[in-house]
Amino acid sequence: MRNRRSVLQAAAALVALAACGPAAAQTAQMAPDALAIGDTFTLTSTVLGETRRINVYNAPPANVAEAQALPVLYMPDGGLQEDFLHIAGLLQISIASGTMRPFMLVGIENTQRRRDMTGPSEDPRDRKIAPVIGGADAFRRFIRNELMPAIKARYRTTGESAIIGESLAGLFVMETLLVTPEMFDTYVAVDPSVWWNHENLLAKGGAQLRTGRHAGKTLFVAASGEPGMPQLAARIEKLFKSAAASGLRFELAAFPEETHRTIYHPAALRALRTLFRNPPERPPGR
Repeated sequence: MRNRRSVLQAAAALVALAACGPAAAQTAQMAPDALAIGDTFTLTSTVLGETRRINVYNAPPANVAEAQALPVLYMPDGGLQEDFLHIAGLLQISIASGTMRPFMLVGIENTQRRRDMTGPSEDPRDRKIAPVIGGADAFRRFIRNELMPAIKARYRTTGESAIIGESLAGLFVMETLLVTPEMFDTYVAVDPSVWWNHENLLAKGGAQLRTGRHAGKTLFVAASGEPGMPQLAARIEKLFKSAAASGLRFELAAFPEETHRTIYHPAALRALRTLFRNPPERPPGR
């Protein structure tokens, strides 16, 4: 009914323009078409008690068979005014150039970013950054119990999934790996804010890694040259290389020439090409 109403309204507008004369009708005909690169929909969340906007980019049919099921890359900070368009562009050029396998990108638009990306904190400095913090567990439940089933119902997907995030979203990515490693296959954390809550994630990470639940998972961490970040990156590397995390693949990529504000693009491009590269083509006759 809604679509029918829109069509009727558009038809009435054209009739009115035609009545105004040929100049108005010509202007209407020259109106630009909408530019679309994917889908957007809203999802009412019982877990969060709010409605969230979800943006989806599919690899274009020129690169992927239309009916082909795709693995999914989930991304917090996934609004159109956030990082969705930037990362979708990297996927588009990487898939088109054959430097990565086709993926679907699912961007989750923020409502209260600092609430959703953080766990509780005993540090009074952390509690000052937002009216509400500590909602990471609820946000994970929203992704696992509501968003993932919705994506599976709407699109053709494989069983493979990944998540990418920067700064506080990078903290969320790393915490998710440690506490619920079964949620994703691949985790990409760019300049993760592991300073949160007196570096509690690093302090407790060793015990979580020794549970043996992380086999077959991959963590890619990118670190800028922002003051303090190289030191945090060194502690992250020490944790993941010294803890008995059997079967966990870990990679640290340093970008000393980048700042916290500039690292996301080059780091995401490196991660996409490193983690999701196309299998090399076989030479003819082999």
